[in-house]
Amino acid sequence: MKLAVGADERTYVVEEVLKYLEAEGHQVTYYGPAVGESYTTPETYWPAVARRVAEALVKGEADEGILFCWTGTGVSIAANKVRGIRAALCVDAETARGARLWNNANVLCLSLRLTSWPVAKEILTAWFKTRYQPNPTDDTCLAQIAELERTSTLSL
Repeated sequence: MKLAVGADERTYVVEEVLKYLEAEGHQVTYYGPAVGESYTTPETYWPAVARRVAEALVKGEADEGILFCWTGTGVSIAANKVRGIRAALCVDAETARGARLWNNANVLCLSLRLTSWPVAKEILTAWFKTRYQPNPTDDTCLAQIAELERTSTLSL
């Protein structure tokens, strides 16, 4: 599978996830700072990294995405601004499973503050082994999200 992975900080957990994904046979494109660096330029700030990952999916350059930032919230918010993206902030394997099963999430967001490597591996395992199961209720909910993306004109 082609994966777009982004982080605003290249931590131990990010390194372990990248190694794991490649060992599992995924084709990984990484967006963000180099090893041992934090965001140093606007191109590596969390909104820019999230946008690059999300747009890689929309353009068909990646099948799915994984994003990291300190809480995971920022990249989740930013990625969800891109039409067609359903980014889910997951802190455990069950949340990742639910995000895939019911929400057809296509971008996994993780907190660098909370996620240890063993927990990240559990989350990744659940993420990759779970697929969306079409059903009338969830299909309707996803259609409502798509309609929001197409028609919402309100803003703060």
